[in-house]
Amino acid sequence: MKFNGFTNEDFDVFLIDGLEPRMDALKERIRPKLETLGSYFEPTLSAITGEEMFVHVAKHARRTINPPKDTWVAFANNKRGYKMMPHFQIGLWHTHLFIWFAVIYEAPQKSEIGEKFSKKAAKIYKEIPEDFVWSVDHTKPETIKHQQISKDELKNIFERLQSVKKAELLCGYTIDRDQAIMLGSEGLLEKINDVFQKVIPLYKASMGLK
Repeated sequence: MKFNGFTNEDFDVFLIDGLEPRMDALKERIRPKLETLGSYFEPTLSAITGEEMFVHVAKHARRTINPPKDTWVAFANNKRGYKMMPHFQIGLWHTHLFIWFAVIYEAPQKSEIGEKFSKKAAKIYKEIPEDFVWSVDHTKPETIKHQQISKDELKNIFERLQSVKKAELLCGYTIDRDQAIMLGSEGLLEKINDVFQKVIPLYKASMGLK
């Protein structure tokens, strides 16, 4: 299946009231596109990480009342799940599209990853592009621009990952919905690929790979 890009209707799914109506629209409109992106990028991520990657499209299965405010496809080297692993994500909020390298709170090796990143803080700070962003909570749309963060502030994020149970770390790129729509399918695929290439060093560092 060919990826045809995203539309205003896709982003507006998150404005639909009620759990069931929004879930129905997610399944009908967005999930097929995320599955297509999963199929497209799985070989790429497997090649550049040197590990077999598996595709996980968010199902939001545990929700019983509140409809999801965002959705995504994740890539991890574990067939059974991704939340416990350092992983990659492509997804949507109502306002924007996101492309992440992510370590979320379910990852049991979070503390060790934070320690590895702390030791490489200066190198990471220098190599992450200025227009990239950081997040410390995957459940919120707010991000921290890399160009507006100091080296010490970044190190604090890494240290927090070692000591705070609910701490998270995500790094990548966000695209406003209008820009994401305007890029179209080819432009978006190119941008996502570029972002993944630039966050691969974080993944390799988190996994102890060279």
